[in-house]
Amino acid sequence: MTINNDIKEIFLTEEEIQNRVSEIAADLEKKYEGRNPLVICVLKGGAMFMMDIVKHMNIPLEIDFMAVQSYAGTQSQGVVKILKDLDTDISDRDIIVVEDILDTGITLDYLIGLLRQRNPKSVCVCALLVKEKKDPSVQLRNYTIDYEGFTIRDEFVVGYGLDYNQSYRNLPYIGVLKEEVYNK
Repeated sequence: MTINNDIKEIFLTEEEIQNRVSEIAADLEKKYEGRNPLVICVLKGGAMFMMDIVKHMNIPLEIDFMAVQSYAGTQSQGVVKILKDLDTDISDRDIIVVEDILDTGITLDYLIGLLRQRNPKSVCVCALLVKEKKDPSVQLRNYTIDYEGFTIRDEFVVGYGLDYNQSYRNLPYIGVLKEEVYNK
């Protein structure tokens, strides 16, 4: 049995993801030409997305990582904990934050606020996925997503870095788990 057997539906194919990543990278390369941005990956979910973006950018840039926790299983806990902070001073730097998914906005809102306190020159946000909420009041973001990969319906998705209890990150596509997987 493979992890593919746990997938009910494929939302986004590997080809669809890679095409959109190439487009975002080209836009970022044009925007940051001659500026040496710091690309910050929000671990662990954003790792594949960030690495694919920077592979396509033919400009000087640096990367760093932040690890945060706000989920347990399929539910946001509403509290953000920093598990790993940046190693780089971001004052007067152009920052590109790469996030896997915007769900409630709690994690990203916290991170953007924290980063802005550190006096960067600019902050740009790239999110691979933005969930379309049935109830728009659930979305809590107070900022603009500068580069959005895809808007998806409000489902719990895995693959391409996104996980369920640390599994399924290695799928090259994004899919929906069968309910029996997380209702055990």
